[in-house]
Amino acid sequence: MEKAIIERLDRIVEKFKEIEESLGKPEIIADQKKFQALAKEHKELQPIYETYMEYKKTKQGIEEAIEIIESANEDELIELAKEEKKELEERLEQLEAELKKLLIPKDPNDEKNVILEIRAGTGGEEAALFAQDLFRMYTRYAEKKGWKVEILSLNETGLGGIKEVIATISGKGAYSRLKYESGVHRVQRIPVTESGGRIHTSAATVAILPEAEEVDIHIDEKDLKIDTYRSSGAGGQHVNTTDSAVRITHIPTGIVVTCSNERSQIQNRIKAMKILRARLKELYERQQKEQLDSARRSQIGSGDRSEKIRTYNFPENRVTDHRIKLTLYNLEEFLDGELDEMIDALTAAEQAEKIEALARE
Repeated sequence: MEKAIIERLDRIVEKFKEIEESLGKPEIIADQKKFQALAKEHKELQPIYETYMEYKKTKQGIEEAIEIIESANEDELIELAKEEKKELEERLEQLEAELKKLLIPKDPNDEKNVILEIRAGTGGEEAALFAQDLFRMYTRYAEKKGWKVEILSLNETGLGGIKEVIATISGKGAYSRLKYESGVHRVQRIPVTESGGRIHTSAATVAILPEAEEVDIHIDEKDLKIDTYRSSGAGGQHVNTTDSAVRITHIPTGIVVTCSNERSQIQNRIKAMKILRARLKELYERQQKEQLDSARRSQIGSGDRSEKIRTYNFPENRVTDHRIKLTLYNLEEFLDGELDEMIDALTAAEQAEKIEALARE
């Protein structure tokens, strides 16, 4: 294992022992707030400490087996030592991989629900139809995971496509699985609107935002400009005759959110505020990230909406993720929500990059 990682693990062991000692001190026990904070940190470090202790014990066992192989005179004893050495080396490899994963900082948003935003890009009606395909793909994936999908805002076209859809996806680990989907998705196929049989390239933009609670993001009412208007459906028909649709403008940032799906103005306002909180959370987190050294940031899962991340090619039945150069030849199943193989590969690639970064630090 790399020297930098060993040094980091040694520092964690030292810190773990210090915390353990502190937890037994009467003055710490008397201060419940401090005690609970230390107990939480102790619990977080414990898996690393225990795995590292097993790693060191296993390494020592290998050294002892080598010593027996080199010094023993009995063939049977040497063979036993060789078998034990092989088993211990396999275990050491497993422990090394576990330790590296344990050292990767946890994404605080991983367990959050998701705000999914899909917008048709270049390609006119075909792009809107592709946006509809993508929304169905994520809805099917959510169903397979047992997650709940709720549409917050929907703007459809006359042919059944989607100009824009915003929805929540709620369920355990939703953000941890979907966070790699942000970016430009490109489709290559013969559109239903094409009579000449030519292949067109269209695009749609996907944004995956962690849902923000009120405690995460404080929004001052005086920073909001709220307008109401009548909702209208595809083709301009009025859905109702009351001013139930809501448009909220966050004056300091210029972010504008509209919601018109519900017949109730109150419900539309609640949903619009949910979207606004998520967008503000993303904005503030992006600003913080930009202050860090760009070399330390993982490009996988960066969430850059302008980045072309994936191509869906119908003539070749393939889907290609350009970030990790992975191509799968199961386009129909993929669009039906079979995303795990791709997401697992993206997760593994991000972990590998973060482990490399740990070794460089």
